[in-house]
Amino acid sequence: MKYYIIAGESSGDLHGSNLMKALLARDPSADIRFWGGDAMTAVGGTRVRHIKELSFMGFVEVVRHLRQVLGNISFCKKDLLQFCPDAVIYIDFPGFNLRIAKFAYRKGFKNFYYISPQLWAWKKGRIKVMRRILDRLFCILPFEEDFYAKNNFPQASYVGHPLLDAIVNPTGPTSPTSPTNDKPSIALLPGSRRQELANTMPDMLWLAAQHPEYDFVIAGMNVLGEEQYSRYGALPSNVSIRYNQTYQILSESYAAVVCSGTATLETALFNVPQVVCYKANPVSIAIARWFVGKRVRFISLVNLIADRQIVKELLQQDFNRLELDAEFGRITKDDSYRESMREGYAEVRRILGGEGASRRVADAIINSISNK
Repeated sequence: MKYYIIAGESSGDLHGSNLMKALLARDPSADIRFWGGDAMTAVGGTRVRHIKELSFMGFVEVVRHLRQVLGNISFCKKDLLQFCPDAVIYIDFPGFNLRIAKFAYRKGFKNFYYISPQLWAWKKGRIKVMRRILDRLFCILPFEEDFYAKNNFPQASYVGHPLLDAIVNPTGPTSPTSPTNDKPSIALLPGSRRQELANTMPDMLWLAAQHPEYDFVIAGMNVLGEEQYSRYGALPSNVSIRYNQTYQILSESYAAVVCSGTATLETALFNVPQVVCYKANPVSIAIARWFVGKRVRFISLVNLIADRQIVKELLQQDFNRLELDAEFGRITKDDSYRESMREGYAEVRRILGGEGASRRVADAIINSISNK
């Protein structure tokens, strides 16, 4: 059978690659055409566009690149018609994917959405359209299934979180108290987009310069290119950068400074104490806050899943050097604080349940199109 998969970001590329493996395990002759990154490319199939050509963060950034965004949408529609798949699979990336899903529905394709848009946070009005155009919606956060049930969306179901497939046996440091190395390693995860780097790297590098007693390792991403990381000057002597080795870096880390996103949950699953940082264009943030209102108390996945604060979130004006240094001291020096955070991580793991999300989604899709 033929599958058309659209992922537009690094996390979607990871989850898309695991889904592709699961589809091929069930359907070895599968013909897969996709929009994705290096992880999906490594599995096989035919790549249409790379994620580095797609991902723009925030309202202002999207407007600046509107011509490119609209060009990609137009091309995708034509490519979809030419390929004529048995199933179209959308992985997160709602601004782009929901536009394509509407088109695919009108053309009679079967639509499957993997990793629900965060409608519980904002743009709840999309539910009516999604209910009409999607054959199945696969949720990866436990509370999402209840949200959709309350909103009369029977096609939505919780399948588990795909990171539990990607991080099966985390091997991070196990000591809950104090470091044993002369210079413990601190992971710096500045984000997967150019705009995120611009907003996080300067303060992260400043922090490293203040703490020569630690070795700091930047989890770089090839998708951004080395030139993006070199824009912030020479690295302090205790800072290095390693590309596409995030999980290995986390497995060796005593603590982490993390740009909000999927990386916060990845860090938690590796049992590494962290501080979460996030700063964006003030206009984009103001618009987002207007839409969200008081419906969402947190932005990090760790806190959202637990519905309480497990990790400290430094957002916008609170993401400053004074606050960052103070919280860094807590996650590296305060043994009881580190232990409490790890107890929270264990709670998050219990809430998420077990592995197998990728397999469950692949099974559901194949069963659905086999019975059409």
